[in-house]
Amino acid sequence: MSYFNQLEPDALIRHFLAYPPQDFDVWVGAGGMPLFAADFDLLTTLDPSIRSRVMRLPGYSYWRKYLQPKTCFAGTTVSEYALLPDDRPAEELADQLLREAGSQYPLLIVKDVPLQSPLLDARCNAFSQAFLQALKARDFFLVDGQALAWVPVDYADSDDYLKRLSSGRRKDLRRKLKTRSSLDIQVCSCGDSRFDDPAFVDLFYRLYLNVFRQSEIHFDLLTREFFHALLRDGNSQGVVFLYYHDGRLIGYNICFVVGDALIDKYVGFEYPAARECNLYHVSWFYNLEYAATHHLKYYIAGWTDPEIKAYLGARFSLTQHAVFVRNPLLRFILRRLSPLFESDKNWADGYKKDETSANS
Repeated sequence: MSYFNQLEPDALIRHFLAYPPQDFDVWVGAGGMPLFAADFDLLTTLDPSIRSRVMRLPGYSYWRKYLQPKTCFAGTTVSEYALLPDDRPAEELADQLLREAGSQYPLLIVKDVPLQSPLLDARCNAFSQAFLQALKARDFFLVDGQALAWVPVDYADSDDYLKRLSSGRRKDLRRKLKTRSSLDIQVCSCGDSRFDDPAFVDLFYRLYLNVFRQSEIHFDLLTREFFHALLRDGNSQGVVFLYYHDGRLIGYNICFVVGDALIDKYVGFEYPAARECNLYHVSWFYNLEYAATHHLKYYIAGWTDPEIKAYLGARFSLTQHAVFVRNPLLRFILRRLSPLFESDKNWADGYKKDETSANS
């Protein structure tokens, strides 16, 4: 199946469908669009300060289940953007999606539709906008989505990249990057023979769980079977960066080289060693160097932690989610509350203001 907006290799989509996240039901429908269903906590993308206030309300542990409806999502959790079949008009695709899932689920969400993404061509961006308008005409409402971090590879090396940051950030990052000399960094591809060892895959999965469990948002818990299949797939275009300290693996980063982009997908860390070695910062700059050395044009750094990625010099591309609520009254209420669920958009607006005032 050919999709608009696909940045990732086909293998990643295939493994998502074969080995979905825990408690996800996945299928291909609506003209070829990947779909999945899961219990969705409506507080997930709520502004953190508001979310914490809601969670402190009396009896929250008893009535929270009413905030977790079974929800159908159009898209995947392994692709940066919504994967839209490229063989039919936007209006027809919207009709098919609404027929298939609009009446079966209390909530239907088309996730991560790009807004004039610099990472996509004009045809993809135009179709995405046409699809959003088609959904809006069918009583979906639009919610600003997450901020996708990316970096143009227009620097010679790390020193050249650092020169573009403020003096305070340069000083802080150079101090953090001193730990790199204590690390043994190895690079291999997915399909490498070391991933034939079940114990090594177990270690990878345990380090992934370390990161997942310390995250504020727990939505798509990937399975060991997914990692096993992905790491053994030599056709996935996957590149794995391994970080050893004193002979022990304390972290890794799974990326994909697709076209002219290095796409950062999964990390695993051993705490506290990864923090003590500033592994997040070290891996960021190692990825930048890898992209420059291999003459790529983009480093795509993913959705999470926009604040730290902004500090590290990333740019951001926003998305929109299209939401259809089956119950008309609830649709009316959520449509008017939707700005409260735009935490990344609100953060991005504040970040732009701070950057503007700092440069004025």
